[in-house]
Amino acid sequence: MIIGLSKERKNPPDNRVALSPIQCIALQQRYPEVQVVVESSPARCFSDEAYREVGIQVVDSLEHCDVIFNIKEVPSEALIAGKTYFFFSHTIKKQPYNRTMLQSILQKNITLIDYEVLRYETGARVLGFGRYAGVVGTYNGLLVYGKKHGLFTLKPAHESKNYADILTQLLRVDLPNMRIVITGGGRVSQGALDLLRAIQIREVTPNQYLHIEYNEPVFVQLNSPDLYVHPTLKQWDTKHFYQHHGEYISQFKGYAACTDLLVNGIYWTEDLPRLFETEDTQDPKKFKPTVIADISCDVEGSVPITYKATSIKDPVIGWSRRTLSPCEPYTEDSVDVMAVGNLPNELPKDASEEFGEMLLQLVMPEFMSEKSRLIEEATITQSGNLTAHFQYLSDFVQ
Repeated sequence: MIIGLSKERKNPPDNRVALSPIQCIALQQRYPEVQVVVESSPARCFSDEAYREVGIQVVDSLEHCDVIFNIKEVPSEALIAGKTYFFFSHTIKKQPYNRTMLQSILQKNITLIDYEVLRYETGARVLGFGRYAGVVGTYNGLLVYGKKHGLFTLKPAHESKNYADILTQLLRVDLPNMRIVITGGGRVSQGALDLLRAIQIREVTPNQYLHIEYNEPVFVQLNSPDLYVHPTLKQWDTKHFYQHHGEYISQFKGYAACTDLLVNGIYWTEDLPRLFETEDTQDPKKFKPTVIADISCDVEGSVPITYKATSIKDPVIGWSRRTLSPCEPYTEDSVDVMAVGNLPNELPKDASEEFGEMLLQLVMPEFMSEKSRLIEEATITQSGNLTAHFQYLSDFVQ
């Protein structure tokens, strides 16, 4: 079996890769029947030479490969017929911008295995870049807060060498007496927690956060039971919550009155109440946050003033409290929102190495076995057809 690492072709350019040079060697040692080759790329976080140095062949075409690993979607014209591909396809929600690609995948008899749908039996995802999204998004939130209030300066994450570098920068900063909310309970929030714990900011409970004054920076993590309440149910019921999102009411307003920085990592769906409404931002006494790191980046979603996604080069948008409309960021009147959609790409080597380790340890043993529930349920197309789990996409691709 020949496995190829494809260069990324989607714009804006992505520098991540599924396996680092050392991980390619580890894969070949673990499975002697496997050979790994790498398609030449000028933009990848690990250079062509880095792969050559450990003995991995760098090629100009992956036509001879059996399996191809990408990170982002592959443009239709670059898809090679008859191959097995792994990548984040962004098709399972019938995203219209990837309809043509999925049609091409079917026409070219490609087997598509989507990283996003590799899930444990509990439904939790096996793979993802969410932790590094949380790390970088939280760092960016602190960077924006320091800049907005003239308190301190941090080097942008994408100009930093690695995770250790951004930690070093933060540890050199004297953070003010500020209060930070992290929303969510998945990989994104875990990354945010890891960063704030690493720089030794005090972690408090929701009750402490609401009722105790501190003379130092503190943060709290808010999960669904902290953020939402049902008007009639007296006891929290997780199953009921996930089945009846629309019946719940957001409780974030109570936290908004005493929060300086909101780091939003919540998984939002359209039937889930927003954390707050746009008009809530008008009163700075009731809505205190001046900076929001919206890592979830759902446009007009859980953070309704995220009116567009931003880029690594231009990461911040402003929202006017006075006019309740978009404005320039870093003004006295603005709530500033960082809503970069590809945050892990700011620390591509660290993010790729963590992803590659999960791929090696959790996915490849399943892929190399004769039968695997994990792989089967993540396979969207096979032999020119949608698989049984994804028949609901039939009308989408027709």
